[in-house]
Amino acid sequence: MKTDTLHPGRDGAGVVKRTVLPGGLRVVTESMPTVRSVAVGMWVGIGSRDEAPEHMGATHFLEHLLFKGTSRRSAMEISASIEGIGGEINAFTAKEYTCYYARVLDEDLPLAVDVLVDLVTSSLIEPDDVESERGVILEEIAMHDDDPSDVVHEQFSAALYGDTPIGRPILGTVESISALTRERIVEYYQRYYLPSHTVVAVAGNVSHEQVVELVATAYDRAGALSGQAEPVPPRIGGPEVPYLSGATVIDRPTEQANLVFGTAGLPRNDDRRFALGVLNAAFGGGMSSRLFQEVREKRGLAYSAYSYTSSYSDTGQFGIYVGCLPPKIDEVLKVVRDEAEYVAEHGLTDEEIALGKGQMRGSLVLGLEDTGSRMSRLGKSELVHERLMTVDEILARIEAVTKEEIQAVAREILQRPKTLAVLGPYSDRTFSLDR
Repeated sequence: MKTDTLHPGRDGAGVVKRTVLPGGLRVVTESMPTVRSVAVGMWVGIGSRDEAPEHMGATHFLEHLLFKGTSRRSAMEISASIEGIGGEINAFTAKEYTCYYARVLDEDLPLAVDVLVDLVTSSLIEPDDVESERGVILEEIAMHDDDPSDVVHEQFSAALYGDTPIGRPILGTVESISALTRERIVEYYQRYYLPSHTVVAVAGNVSHEQVVELVATAYDRAGALSGQAEPVPPRIGGPEVPYLSGATVIDRPTEQANLVFGTAGLPRNDDRRFALGVLNAAFGGGMSSRLFQEVREKRGLAYSAYSYTSSYSDTGQFGIYVGCLPPKIDEVLKVVRDEAEYVAEHGLTDEEIALGKGQMRGSLVLGLEDTGSRMSRLGKSELVHERLMTVDEILARIEAVTKEEIQAVAREILQRPKTLAVLGPYSDRTFSLDR
């Protein structure tokens, strides 16, 4: 067992420590002695993009099933044990990882660790539970399909990456979920839910040594802490992911048209991500952004207009979303294309850059004010980054971004071939990416 101090902190606060237990299980903690809560996350380095075609949707399906019961707790006991002490317990599935988490009072840390380790290591995955939860997931897919904003973003990813693991929906499809067998789900569980793939991240009023002891005891009880395996390395880089261009239309009789216009972005660990972050914040990150001002404030074309970035180990996305009345979509598209082309050619003004940097700095610091966000930062960093940067380091990197760096990344990203996804009442329409 090896323990390292990743960040020394100040006056006992912000100390980040990391211990590797047998089997490659990692435990990372951050001390926040001035709070009375604790956030615990079990991060498994497997996501929807790791699924083989016959396992499509298995990662998310499994996330549901782990709450259905273990040899020690029923589904009711899992939820009631945490909710009965005023805490919260939940989970989510992403493209490259899955997280099971709880937030409780600091005095209830032992229970939170025990419950989370129990459900992650010892799920029964009973046949009846598979069938009942299959229906729940099919309902979730139907609910997702009823939200035009969700659908158009998912369609944009599918159009950008094609029929590839990263382009497919996290939930799976009605066909894939209907076809998944218990045997395939169990196989997936046993193959990937190993200590070497897992990070236990804890932030709050905790002692690192206490957390390590609690985690080791819970894993020992489950018979899951053994072997000499090394932790799976962080998910960084990989072969370049090809992306596509073109326009796709989903015809629906909606009252509002929804569109996403964009292209491939930057991988998660690309050094230019800070310049892209400032660009995104200034271009479409808030009400003072160029996009919002042009689309909504000056022309009144839409209620919602923003740009966004998302990043993975080997690729990313840069997208522009607008929701508008169907007759206004051509004018909206023209404004979006014009603004993107203008910024690609001329860059941002000094005032826009200052606004973008300020927005990034503020959202970073304000977003780390609670134990849950601190815990998420620890877990994600351990799974997908080379090291955990301090907040001060990140702030310095943002401030150091130059106008020339922003111009260069704008020219590269915004001049790439574009993809457009449109959802609305357009049964007889096609859309061109040309001006």
